[in-house]
Amino acid sequence: MESVYTWVITIAISSIIIGVYVRKFLIERKLAAERKAEARALGIDRPRSQFPFINSSLCIGCGTCTMVCPEGDVIGIVHGVATIINGERCVGHGACEKECPVGAIKVGLGDVRSRPDIPILSKKMETTVPGIFVAGELSGISLIRNAVSHGKLVIDTIADRVRTQGMRSEYAVVIVGAGPAGITAALRSQELGLRYLLIDQDDLGGAIRHYPRNKLVMTQPLDLPIYGQLKKDEYSKEFLIDLWDQLRTKIADSFHSNEKLIGVASDPIGFAVSTNRSTYSCSNVLIAIGRRGTPRQLNVDGEELPKVMYQLVDAQSYNGRDLLIVGGGDSAIEAAVGLARQPNNRVTISYRRDAFYRIKKKNETAVTKLIQSGKIKAVFDSQVKRIGTDKVVLVTKSGELALVNDYVFVFAGGEPPYEFLKGIGIQFGGDKKEIERSKETSSNTK
Repeated sequence: MESVYTWVITIAISSIIIGVYVRKFLIERKLAAERKAEARALGIDRPRSQFPFINSSLCIGCGTCTMVCPEGDVIGIVHGVATIINGERCVGHGACEKECPVGAIKVGLGDVRSRPDIPILSKKMETTVPGIFVAGELSGISLIRNAVSHGKLVIDTIADRVRTQGMRSEYAVVIVGAGPAGITAALRSQELGLRYLLIDQDDLGGAIRHYPRNKLVMTQPLDLPIYGQLKKDEYSKEFLIDLWDQLRTKIADSFHSNEKLIGVASDPIGFAVSTNRSTYSCSNVLIAIGRRGTPRQLNVDGEELPKVMYQLVDAQSYNGRDLLIVGGGDSAIEAAVGLARQPNNRVTISYRRDAFYRIKKKNETAVTKLIQSGKIKAVFDSQVKRIGTDKVVLVTKSGELALVNDYVFVFAGGEPPYEFLKGIGIQFGGDKKEIERSKETSSNTK
């Protein structure tokens, strides 16, 4: 009789534990389905760059990918299978691909032939103009790890061509853009003994130099030419800037800062690269600039005032100020959070939409807490009408709203360099010529 009681108690306890787990499982799946439907309705389920391709026939619905995703809301389990919930948040970290126990996930770009914001590239990162390459963020693939990989791949490709074909130009390659891809390309050129030139309209490090203080940058372990390994998954902005400055000595003789690209033209021996300083002859060109381009302006009265800025370098420089952040992307949110954490600042965010849709999960969590605590005021469905010396006027659904203001930070995106690149012959996904070529290729293979 005692053994019967023991079995009854064991079964009861087990049933409770299993019941709790099943209930939690069903709730999570229901919430994932609801988030998926909401994301689809908002148009944010579709990714802007790289994202996980999920093979549903292989997926076993274990949920590992949802647990390791650094953004926390890109993938969910719906109807027992992993699916994209919020594709816009994917940064291509690749943890889901690495940790999937059945190999059902591959992070990539997919078919870019219909993407007007991504250049058509070969597997060697060469554009539709032979001899002109693209690396880094402009390719549609972000993260420092990928930029480093691109930079090395391109230079190895160029080195092979130089060995077999020789060169008559002044340089084997002119590298445009001194971010992670451009720096890596320069270091690899140095290793291989290629004659190269690296130019940037700003300074070594690219956009990272303008990140907020102590911003963590995802890299994942990687191997930099000449320097060696970076073994951690994340590094602070300050560490990376110090690293770039250390590497400056390695490439100083071949690096020109504050030199802006003006044009690229074909010539009998390769290309003529024109800048605001000179024209250089080269056999190949590597374009390693970002996708943001020139900061987009608001085109409102008062925007020319010195109090209006398009980047935040050091939040700690602002204390006891009335500050307006314009925009709702990650850059805007990170600036708002950084400024709100400084003593006595009064921070307002003006965003034209009714909520923050396209930001990283950790940024969403941070800004939500600060809004709830009153340290940040969010004015949704609003736009700047005019900027004065001591105030800013917003247009909202309820009418005009005047705010006392010391500084305005505008994060309204940038004017991408696509037209410039198309002007030198580079084709993008969605270009008429590329679409026609794709149709012709398809019909010839049927």
